[in-house]
Amino acid sequence: MPKNSPGALAASFISLNELKPGLTLVTGPRGAGKTRWCMDLADHARRLGLNPHGLVSPSVMEGGQKVGIDLLALGSGERRRLAYRKGDVGGDLWTSDWQIVADTLNWGNAILERIQSCDLFILDEAGPLEFEHGVGLVAGLGIVDAHKDFPCFVVIRPSLLSVAQQRWPWADVLDVNAEAA
Repeated sequence: MPKNSPGALAASFISLNELKPGLTLVTGPRGAGKTRWCMDLADHARRLGLNPHGLVSPSVMEGGQKVGIDLLALGSGERRRLAYRKGDVGGDLWTSDWQIVADTLNWGNAILERIQSCDLFILDEAGPLEFEHGVGLVAGLGIVDAHKDFPCFVVIRPSLLSVAQQRWPWADVLDVNAEAA
């Protein structure tokens, strides 16, 4: 695996003896590979016999275009559509680019609310819905707020990094874009 690949970077973060409780904010510009990094981290954890939980938000691509965003439960592998491009059919909550499916958010929050303990927690992502509007995957924020004693990785877009750091001043920051360079 190339040294700077997302998989190599994720693998460098964990081993059975080195994964410790705490929070790492995973950040980087749009398209930097934050979601791929989180999925690689979860895959690597499974290869080590660990049981990752949480949610990731992989893109849905058609013809080279991003047409949607799914929500993938790391514990079960179940996947549901989270967002459609603005102007497409579907979605209950609107952002500047996306129509968010409220039922999928409810499903995701129900999954997050059931997490009491795990080997590794990943939330991709905590964004404007959560930080600015108090909706979205807010149960994930609650997990981090409670200082659970397991490793937590939360994706934060650069524009919200300072807000996240004010909320969680103990967090480490990993800039995926800087690491891949």
